[in-house]
Amino acid sequence: MDHEKGMTPEMKAAHHREMLQQILKGDWRDPKNTARDQYRHPLETLTFFGITPHSKVIEIWPGAGWYSEIIAPYATKHGSYTGAVNNPATIEKESSKAYYAKQNQALRDKFAAKPEIYGKAVLLEFDPAKPVFGAPGSADAVLTFRNVHNWRMAKQAEGMFAGFFAVLKKGGTLGVVEHRAAKDVADDDKSGYVSEAQVIALATKAGFKLDARSEVNANPKDTKDYPGGVWTLPPTYGQGDKDRAKYQAIGESDRMTLRFVKP
Repeated sequence: MDHEKGMTPEMKAAHHREMLQQILKGDWRDPKNTARDQYRHPLETLTFFGITPHSKVIEIWPGAGWYSEIIAPYATKHGSYTGAVNNPATIEKESSKAYYAKQNQALRDKFAAKPEIYGKAVLLEFDPAKPVFGAPGSADAVLTFRNVHNWRMAKQAEGMFAGFFAVLKKGGTLGVVEHRAAKDVADDDKSGYVSEAQVIALATKAGFKLDARSEVNANPKDTKDYPGGVWTLPPTYGQGDKDRAKYQAIGESDRMTLRFVKP
C-alpha cells in the first residue's frame, strides 16, 4: 500500500490500470473467457465503475466466475471480493435448488484449485426472497452483470436492489451491466432484455442516484428481435447451428453500463 504514497490521483489511476491489464493476461483465466474480452470490455467497465485494488467489492451472482477471475485477484490485493450466490436451501423448486448447488460448488472448486489467486475470495450464500449481502454500509461497490432480467422474471428485483443499497457504504457504487431493450418490456417478458429506464427506476426506488452511464458495452448490430431472445446470440447460440454465422457476426448483446451512487 505504501508504494502509492505520494502518487497523484492520475498516477494512481494509471498504476491501477496497469495492474488490471496484467490480471487480464493472467494464465489462470479460462481461454474461453479471455476470448470474450472483446465483447465484455472488462478493463474499461471496471475502470468506469471505479474499482481499485483497495475496493471492498460484492459481485452478485458471479455464475461460473467470468468476472471473478479478474475482480477477485485485483480487489483482494488490499480490499476484498465477495461473490454473492443463491443459497440452495432457500430455493423451493427442486430443479433450481440442484442447479444453484451445482453452480456454487463449481465456483468453490474453481477458487480452491488456485489459492494463490482466489485464496482471499469469499462466497456468501443469500436468500433471494430476503437478500442480505453483509453488514449494512460495509461495501464500497456492488457489481452485477446481465442479471436484472432474471430478478424481474422471478419478481425479486425490488428486494435485490434494496439489498444492494443496504450493504453499500454512503458514497458507494452500484455498477450494473444488462442486456438493453429498445423500450420498456412487460413484467413477464422472457427475452432477457430490459430497458435502461426500467433499471434506473429500480435503482432510484431503492434510493440510488444515477451517477453516469457508459456506452463501452454497446452493440449497434444487436436487433433484439430473436426467436429465443438474447440467448440466440453468442455465447449461448440458442438456435444451435441455425443462422449461426449471422449471429456470430452480430456478436454478444447490446448492453447498458450504468453507475449508481448511494447518496
